[in-house]
Amino acid sequence: MTSATTVRVKGIDLSGYMCQDGARAIAFYRDVLGLEPALVYSDNRGAEYELPDGTTFGLWGGGGKVMPFQPSNGILFAVDDLGTAVETVKARGVTIVMQNETPNCRMAMFNDSEGNSVFLHERKTP
Repeated sequence: MTSATTVRVKGIDLSGYMCQDGARAIAFYRDVLGLEPALVYSDNRGAEYELPDGTTFGLWGGGGKVMPFQPSNGILFAVDDLGTAVETVKARGVTIVMQNETPNCRMAMFNDSEGNSVFLHERKTP
């Protein structure tokens, strides 16, 4: 397919996960990561969170009423101190599934209340 114009993506407005139970997912992100929603959708559909760096994280679904549920993988929440963040999450009853270190970063993965993979991510300074 050819076109005279091209789409120019300038960024990502919002990244998020699907949820089966909006209230349960909102409670999970509040209780485990301390995130408070900036917007809560009606009918148990989820919420949006405005993060300190200007990005937005969202939860959507509401039991398949709006769109079908599918667990996801891939959002990495930036933290300053991975060790402290991991200990805090574990103290809240969450099991860390995996920890990994690369030349550029360290990360830890756990599952949210809906089965989505959540990553805590600490960049290494050069």
